[in-house]
Amino acid sequence: MASDPEFIAEQHPGIAGPELIGPGHTFATVTDKISAIVLTRPTGRKWWIGFALAFSLAMVLLMTLTHLVLTGVGIFGINIPVGWGFDIVNFVWWIGIGHAGTLISAILLLLRQKWRTSINRFAEAMTLFAVACAGLYPLFHMGRPWFFYWLLPIPGNTMELWPQWRSPLIWDVFAVSTYATVSLLFWFVGLIPDLATLRDRSTNRFARIVYGILAMGWRNSALHWQRYEVAYLLLAGIATPLVVSVHTVVSFDFAVSIVPGWHTTIFPPYFVAGAIYSGFAMVLSLTIPLRAVYGLQDFITDKHLDNMAKVMLATGLMVAYGYLMEVFTAFYSAEDYELFLMKNRATGPYATTYWALWTCNVIIPQLLWFKRIRQSPVALFLLAGIINIGMWLERYVIIVISLSRDYLPSSWGMYQGTIWDWSMFLGSMGLFLTLLYLFIRFLPVISIFEMRTMLPAAEVREEGHT
Repeated sequence: MASDPEFIAEQHPGIAGPELIGPGHTFATVTDKISAIVLTRPTGRKWWIGFALAFSLAMVLLMTLTHLVLTGVGIFGINIPVGWGFDIVNFVWWIGIGHAGTLISAILLLLRQKWRTSINRFAEAMTLFAVACAGLYPLFHMGRPWFFYWLLPIPGNTMELWPQWRSPLIWDVFAVSTYATVSLLFWFVGLIPDLATLRDRSTNRFARIVYGILAMGWRNSALHWQRYEVAYLLLAGIATPLVVSVHTVVSFDFAVSIVPGWHTTIFPPYFVAGAIYSGFAMVLSLTIPLRAVYGLQDFITDKHLDNMAKVMLATGLMVAYGYLMEVFTAFYSAEDYELFLMKNRATGPYATTYWALWTCNVIIPQLLWFKRIRQSPVALFLLAGIINIGMWLERYVIIVISLSRDYLPSSWGMYQGTIWDWSMFLGSMGLFLTLLYLFIRFLPVISIFEMRTMLPAAEVREEGHT
């Protein structure tokens, strides 16, 4: 009786109970369940089919990029006046998706939110893969990607060429590269104890060598744990302001301009809220199938789904407020060009896209007020997909509609993506999913040691030491 998890949870009410981890688990069962996905579980037919489809789309991306380099950006639908199209739409969309990983890992860690434990590893990996996809777009949108180093302040540059620091596009280079670097370090440091576990449990010699190298000599000593915790908290502290700063800088691509529809101070906060909104939607879109396929309902419980849905509801309301403020400031200012833009969005040639944006991002997500919806995996999966579509439409509306009708009617022009725009977008999804499938196959999708700390026995042991 004394070792029964439910009995221990009753005697120690502060301990994480069955809401965050299924009953009956021990240190050994947690380690076995998570490590088995990598070490002992056979690579099933579903994994191979999914990986083959994802890899095929990644090859479509490679084909598109090859054609782009050989031919030029004219293969895309960009024109005058719409000089920014799918490239920047998808760049902002992918960067936004990457925000949930840093939020779950860093901010919720500092706020001591235990429910992050089951999803942080997966979300961190998703962040890295999303940033990798996002980085492709501005790089190849340059037209001459082999000159990308012109964006970097290289000391002793013989060409005396320095970046234009007043351009927010330069700010993007530093913000996104810093974000990617810190996210990679944060993800890898968190992996080290689990890599050592895989090293010690693997029966394959080659796998033991690879995991051993990556584990960096981890021996589970008190000194290692002390240094690990210090490094992990420092990286969490560094990563936390990046959640706000990165998408704020991305919003400056628009807000510092004088283009009607872009020149607004509401962009930085509502871009950040929208990034977290779409990021959590993508986490749910990927977590729910993973949970079902690998039988992880004991580790990713209904409580986790409920909490993620609540975050989406809160950030969705912030996004809705941002939309309303855009409309309000345009009419309150009585500025002719801003008024024209808002009327053009609502009744112009792209009106269907604009109202689809409101439907996907504001109206349908109000279903999240109901607990039954928040705890239904099927309903949440569908809602997350709708929100991801809506957030893509948001970026499309901001960029394309604002540019399609310029100050002079003689320079107006419609925009639509070509087959190459769509192939690059679908190809980037293929790259994202390919990396995700490899991650699931070779690394633990849930943090083993952090899940062990969630067990009642771990909490009781900690209380005994204190």
